[in-house]
Amino acid sequence: MSKFYARRRVSILAALTGLIASAALFNSPSASAALPTPVSATTARTYLASLTVATEDRTGYNRDLFPHWITQSGTCNTREVVLKRDGTNVVQDSACAATSGSWYSVYDGATWTAASDLDIDHLVPLAEAWDSGADSWTTSRRQSFANDLTRPQLIAVTDNVNQSKGDQDPATWMPSRTAYRCTYVRAWVQVKYYYGLSVDSAEKSALTSYLASC
Repeated sequence: MSKFYARRRVSILAALTGLIASAALFNSPSASAALPTPVSATTARTYLASLTVATEDRTGYNRDLFPHWITQSGTCNTREVVLKRDGTNVVQDSACAATSGSWYSVYDGATWTAASDLDIDHLVPLAEAWDSGADSWTTSRRQSFANDLTRPQLIAVTDNVNQSKGDQDPATWMPSRTAYRCTYVRAWVQVKYYYGLSVDSAEKSALTSYLASC
C-alpha cells in the first residue's frame, strides 16, 4: 500500500471515529436536559459557608403568592419554554404546547414522549423559598424566582418524582440517580445564594456532606 493511500485510510478512520463520538454525545441522556450549568463544587462550598442559618417559618405561605408560568414570549409561558429547552425534537403547536418530543428526566433516569408526564420542578421549591426569606419579598421578586430561566432553578422531570419531592430540601430528599446529586446540590446552593435565602441546620449539614464528595 502506498504512503498516500495509507494516510488517506487513516484520515477516513479518524473522521469516522469523530462522527461516532459526536453521535454518542448528542444521543446521550446528559445532552437532553439543559438546566443552566450550576457553579462549581468549590464555589458552591464557598457560597454555602456564607449563607445565614435560620429556622424555617412557613406562616402565611400560599403558592399563589409566587405568580408562575408567566408569558415569556408570544404565546409561550415558562413551562412551555422549559419543555422545549429540556427536550429532544420537541414540536410545538400554534399555542406553544408541546405536541411531541422526548424528555429524559435526570432525577430518575426515565424517558418520556408525552409532555403530560412531566412537571417543571422548582429546584428550590416555592414553599422552601418562603420559609427561607421570600416571605419578605415583593410579589415581583417572587414572580422572578418562580420563572427564573437564567439560574439553575427550573427543570423538566418525571411528574410523580417531582410530586414525591414536594417542598423537601436536601436533608430529606435527593434525586434517586446518584450521578445527578452533585449537580443538584450545586444548583441548590447557587439559587439560595443568588436570592439571599437562608438554610436550616439540617439542610446545611446535608449540603455540606454532598458537596464534600463532589
